[in-house]
Amino acid sequence: MATRPGPLTEWPWQWMGNFKYLVLVPAVLHTAHRVATKGWGDLDPAYATMLPALLLRMIHNQIWISLSRYQTARRKNVIVDRSIEFEQVDRERSWDDQIIINGLEFYLAYAMIPNVRLLPVWRTDGAIITVLLHMGLVEFLYYWFHRALHHHFLYSCYHSHHHASIVTEPITSVIHPFAEHVVYFMLFSIPTIAPIFMGCGSVLAIVLCIAYIDFMNNMGHCNFELVPKWIFKAFPPLKYLMYTPSFHSLHHTQFRTNYSLFMPFYDYMYNTMDKSSDELYEKSLKVTDETPDLVHLTHMTTLQLTYHLRIGIASIASKPSDNPIWYSWMIWPVACLSMVLAWVYGLSAFVIDRLQMKKFKMQTWAIPRCNFQYGVTWERESINNLIEKAILDADERGVKVLSLGLLNQAKTLNRSGELFIQKYPKLRVRLVDGSGLATAVVLKSIAFGTKKVFLSRITSKVAQGTAIDLCEIGIQVIMNQKKEHDMLKSRLPEGRTVYLKFSNKDIPQIWIGDNIDDKQQQRAPKGTTFIPTSQFPLKKIRKDCTYLSTPAMKIPETMKNVHTCENWLPRRVMSAWRIAGILHALEGWDMHECGDDKTWLAAIKHGFAPLTKY
Repeated sequence: MATRPGPLTEWPWQWMGNFKYLVLVPAVLHTAHRVATKGWGDLDPAYATMLPALLLRMIHNQIWISLSRYQTARRKNVIVDRSIEFEQVDRERSWDDQIIINGLEFYLAYAMIPNVRLLPVWRTDGAIITVLLHMGLVEFLYYWFHRALHHHFLYSCYHSHHHASIVTEPITSVIHPFAEHVVYFMLFSIPTIAPIFMGCGSVLAIVLCIAYIDFMNNMGHCNFELVPKWIFKAFPPLKYLMYTPSFHSLHHTQFRTNYSLFMPFYDYMYNTMDKSSDELYEKSLKVTDETPDLVHLTHMTTLQLTYHLRIGIASIASKPSDNPIWYSWMIWPVACLSMVLAWVYGLSAFVIDRLQMKKFKMQTWAIPRCNFQYGVTWERESINNLIEKAILDADERGVKVLSLGLLNQAKTLNRSGELFIQKYPKLRVRLVDGSGLATAVVLKSIAFGTKKVFLSRITSKVAQGTAIDLCEIGIQVIMNQKKEHDMLKSRLPEGRTVYLKFSNKDIPQIWIGDNIDDKQQQRAPKGTTFIPTSQFPLKKIRKDCTYLSTPAMKIPETMKNVHTCENWLPRRVMSAWRIAGILHALEGWDMHECGDDKTWLAAIKHGFAPLTKY
């Protein structure tokens, strides 16, 4: 929102929330009725192009978003080394408003301008006029309108909303108040509508003009430099005809320079070009991939959660993954395609996120596989090879700590990383499975004064470690699995076995375990508290019971660039397994995994806070 919002700041359908696309329903129904009654042959090129063009624009923008977020996570050619927070993501989630209104404006123009129905697919003379009108009239008018927007009144009422984003992303380009966008549409319509009235317009010229505007807008708001130097060396005048991301980035950091739309020659002409433009361009091109101090190695979970990755859909990634998305069924085909491409071409882990805490730099890498693939026997070897490759790559690059997330530490794969430690005894990067801190978090989640707990299954180090620690401090652990009970009993000190009990009848109201299924949950008494010990949340089937989060903690304010949620966890909450790796790096520990007492105290010292307090 602008500093002091003026008239027509809000978009007309803002009150509709995620249902704003319903405003396009009349247009869609009209098209369907026309096809049903008159057939496809009745559609002229202009009408037939409108809806597909809107869809392609959304795909085009999303490609830029994913590319930009991937590149900035790597930090290669980065321009502004500052963080993005949730506030910016929330402000920019309405980037598709301009596509919706453009769709309505196109249908309105089709209805009001008779010549539109007669437009041919292509006319060269009309395309030339479109180019000349953009270069001459549009660029000139935009330059002066943009300067006017930086006047105190217009800036505080409207344009400050756009400039609230110092670190820009591609979608920042279209984040404007409604009134400001209306002016932009009128301005950008000049080179497309004028040729229509002159009798030389064409459908393809309009589509290409819009694609050019989208392309340049997205490119110019990337926070990394991607225009190579050889282009300007091959054709020197191009520096007056095409801006670069670093050129426009200076406008967002300096505010009073580099006003041009896409062609900087008016900044040169009126002496408003920032003097550091060339220097920043050269400097950005020299920035190489960042070597982090810490890497958290995770993987994709389910198909639909492909979009929950930071490089996916920004608005989805900024909320917990269990948040319902009404349009998720629409993106299933693309999700399936993404999985197939990742399976075929995903030969190594890829960077999806970058965080910073104090002087420590952290990256998240993802193995290009989903949960169900980890359970397929014939996939295990290839997945383990991907994990091993990621570890060796981190070791070669000088990464200090690598934490194994989700199923990357599964016992059936690599025994929480022990396989790699034994295979590579001279490994410099320290592997952390996080089980120690996760165990501590589970213990701290149990209410003070608890006398006994029920342990459903032991399939992980965390469940086993929690049970042993509970017995050590004198809390009775009850189990109804005889084989697992005997196994755990053999690992307890002789004086503590009395606190481990096998029973099918004594069922307390505190349940812990890795995977408490529906049948087991139904056996729990009313008011039971379920505490998961695995990295995956329990399915909530009881409304009369309490379900705690998977082992996690709130992160301190000193951690920056946090603008996505870690899977199903709330904002600014991180899994204990991931935090354990961060603590390893912060404390400079020179071993692979660390005990729970030590990591818990370190977590509190560095500002991490428990989710539940008793």
